[in-house]
Order: sequence, then structure tokens, then C-alpha cells
Amino acid sequence: MSDDAPGMTSIASWTADQVRAIAPGSGGVAPLIRDGDFKRVSPELDVWDAWPVQTADGEPANVGEGITLWMALAAPHRRDPEERHGLARIHLFQRDSQGWRHLGQALPEGFSPGSREWSGSAVLAENGRELTLYFTATGQRGETELTFTQRLFSARATLEQGDRNYRLVDWRDLAEVVSLNPAWYMASDAGTPGVGTIKAFRDPAYFRDPHAGGDYLFFAGSLAGSPSSFNGVIGAAVSAGPAKTWTLLPPILSADGLNNELERPHAIMHGGLYYLFWSTQSHVFNPQSSIGPTGLYGMVSDHIDSDWRPLNGTGLVFANPPEAPRQAYSWLVLPDRSVISFVDDWGQGDGALPRRFGASFAPILKLRLDGDEAALDL
Repeated sequence: MSDDAPGMTSIASWTADQVRAIAPGSGGVAPLIRDGDFKRVSPELDVWDAWPVQTADGEPANVGEGITLWMALAAPHRRDPEERHGLARIHLFQRDSQGWRHLGQALPEGFSPGSREWSGSAVLAENGRELTLYFTATGQRGETELTFTQRLFSARATLEQGDRNYRLVDWRDLAEVVSLNPAWYMASDAGTPGVGTIKAFRDPAYFRDPHAGGDYLFFAGSLAGSPSSFNGVIGAAVSAGPAKTWTLLPPILSADGLNNELERPHAIMHGGLYYLFWSTQSHVFNPQSSIGPTGLYGMVSDHIDSDWRPLNGTGLVFANPPEAPRQAYSWLVLPDRSVISFVDDWGQGDGALPRRFGASFAPILKLRLDGDEAALDL
């Protein structure tokens, strides 16, 4: 990276003391999801982590009269929802005044280098036709037993409109964005395959800095050299030039000793400040430390490369309601402060069986951001 290229200069910490300050009932609480608040896109398809086909400034790209396109992880329905992670593929969806419509798999069969695809982001060029997808390739293509190596890839495609549907064609330029640096990030296959214990090098989220310049990919990682098995971090890669050569940076935010997974990190700019958000679940906090609720968390800074401060003093933006603590997950904040997520284990208490998996897009929420404070705009 050249001397004048943008980059992160210091690592922030999300600490047990900050999480301990989350008093019972404090912070925002998402509305309870009830019957009639959502519907499945397809009875045969389970849908979860979602992101828009966006413009470079982060807004969902308007591809037609009130039409936006989205990508989400999806898999054929299974009785056990956890099986979906081993079957995950990226699918394309259309959103308009009629709601959500499934358009099929985004990537063609045999194109991805992994055995399955996990979350990412997608950027549509100004011409409205050339699309770049950043995604997680998990495992190895053709493997007979699932492995958990995660690699960050990019690929390009052309967006076309057919008689009835939009489609992505001519997939090309598949390339690994950056390689894991073992001095900074633990190997993504170093954990165990159990839920909440998998290590991370995944979820690349694109952000163009409108103030200082430069393009960033934020991602979920695991800290190298940590004595704790709860060593989640947010990492970043930066590209300062038009050639889109990415340079891996050290972690920018660490929850070492506190939390194992800071999932789907992403950034927006609002009111001249940078906001960095992530999702996490109560069961991936260190039980010997402080445990926060499943929810959306975030930090704020005047500079993209330093001085990140926890929103609301604790990092918690809002949590699921206590009567349904797992009702939604994987929140994504858009530049207009709307928040999308998926319906998880909804409408019941934690641990109730059988699990009631929503497997579809959750009702959209809205945030209020005012300096170091964030709250739901209900």
C-alpha cells in the first residue's frame, strides 16, 4: 500500500465493562414479530442473510420503476434449520410494491470455488449493467465432507432484464480478494464445527468512504494469537485506486475475551460521522465474561481509521424482545437508516421446541442516529 493510501491505524476494543453496563430492559427493543407480519418467499426455500444490489454510495440500486434487487443466502427447506449452513447458496430476489420475488440462484453451478457460499455484498456500476459481487467461499468445491475454510472472493457479472425477470449473466473474473495473514487473523478452520464455535474470515461488506476516499471491505474475523476461544474481531481490506487491488489491514475492532463472532460488519456515514455495525448472539459471548442480548451492535467515529466509540456507551443499538430473544438476526443498516434482517426463531421463548424458524425477510425497521446515540425510530 502506498504512503498516501487510506488505511486503519489503530484497533478499538469492545469490552466486558461496556457490555456489563447494558442494564436489564435498557437499550432499544425490536417490536415483537407476530403472525401476519411477514410471509415466506417460497415454502420450499429457507432464506436468511440479505444485502442489496447497491450503488457505490451504499444505496440500493433502483433498476426499474420502484424495483430493487437483493441477494440473500438460501437453501432448500430442512426440518432442522441449522442444516441450511451446509447448503447455502447466494440467491437473487426482486423487491417492489408487490413485495419480494425469488429470481433464482445468483451464481451458476460449478462457478464458486467453495462447497457453499456465505454472505457478502454486491455493487452495481454507474452504467447499471456491470455488477461486482464480494462473497465468502466456504469449504472447497467438490468436497465430500464439509470443511470450514472461509475465503473472500470477488466476481463480475452483467445484469440483464428479460421478458419477466432480471438475471445475472456472463459471470467472470473470479478472484480471491485478499489472503488471510496468520499474524493478524486466526485460520478460519481452526475452530470446531459446532454452532457458535466456528472461526471467521467471512462476510465482506463494501463501503466507499465519501469523505477521505478509498474503498473498504469490512469482514468478520478471529484474532490470531489469542489465549481465549472468544476472539472475534472486525477486519478490513482497502483499495485506494481504480484497479481494485485490495490490501489486507489488521483488525480494526476486537472483542477478544468477550465474544466469538462479530458477524456481518458494515459501515455507513451519517451526519458527518462513521457508523460501524455488527450482529451477534447471546450464546457466542464468553460465559466467564459479560453476556449481552442477541441484537444489533455498533460504534461511531469521526474518522474511519481510529477512535471508534461504542454507541450508547455499551455498543448495543437494539435487541430482540425478551419474550422472543431469537426472533430475528443478521441486521443490515442502509444509508437511509432502514434496517433489514431475517426472521429466525420467532414468537416464542428461547429454547422452546420445536424451533419456529421464519426463514424469510423480517419487517423493516428504522434507526435514529444522533452522534454517539442510536435508537429505533418506532
